[in-house]
Amino acid sequence: MIAPRALLLSLLPVFAGCQSLQWDDQPPARPTERLQGTITQQDGRLQFSSCQGRRNLALLDSGATGLPDDAQALMAGSNQPLFADIRGSLITQSGDSDQFQLTQVYRLQTEGPGCSDETFNRLLLRATGHEPGWSVKITSGGLLLERPGQPALALPYLEEQLPGGQTSFSTEANDQRLDLWVAPQRCLDSATGAVSHLTAELRLDGQTLRGCAYYGGARQD
Repeated sequence: MIAPRALLLSLLPVFAGCQSLQWDDQPPARPTERLQGTITQQDGRLQFSSCQGRRNLALLDSGATGLPDDAQALMAGSNQPLFADIRGSLITQSGDSDQFQLTQVYRLQTEGPGCSDETFNRLLLRATGHEPGWSVKITSGGLLLERPGQPALALPYLEEQLPGGQTSFSTEANDQRLDLWVAPQRCLDSATGAVSHLTAELRLDGQTLRGCAYYGGARQD
């Protein structure tokens, strides 16, 4: 006969295994993907066409991204195509057009290269501002500062992740100190009306310049 204590010890692994097999009623998260294309309005719905013209998707928004309101405002004020850089989950419908559930809006704009931007896949980040005008492009090869009336300045840089989702890009070369800070917050370009997902602050030559920014195709954020 097996002693009660020995029997209890032999059953402990079984009980432990039962505890580890817990039911999870939550459905698995849908995979997301990032797409670029144009948005139009058809029959009161927002329709997305990818840059390659291979995918036509009805856009769904749970209210978190704010895309429907931003898209309506931009389309009402321009006759140009509305370019969108978005992330979401594909929902396949039988007998109807596929749908795209939005999770992130990187950029909405009616000005700029849009689908014809050949540098997008190499770009880590782009930040721009106005009054005075400035532009910073960042790739794996370095940082490029452009300002009207001045020669473009190419510099190495150091990237640092900060609390709250902020990121800092800094460089000190050619007797010049540059600090670019970006933070995850909806940003409206005051000159063009474009919407992007990052605010930007450039500290240069004793000045603090503000603008908007977005991550490019070379960065998976």
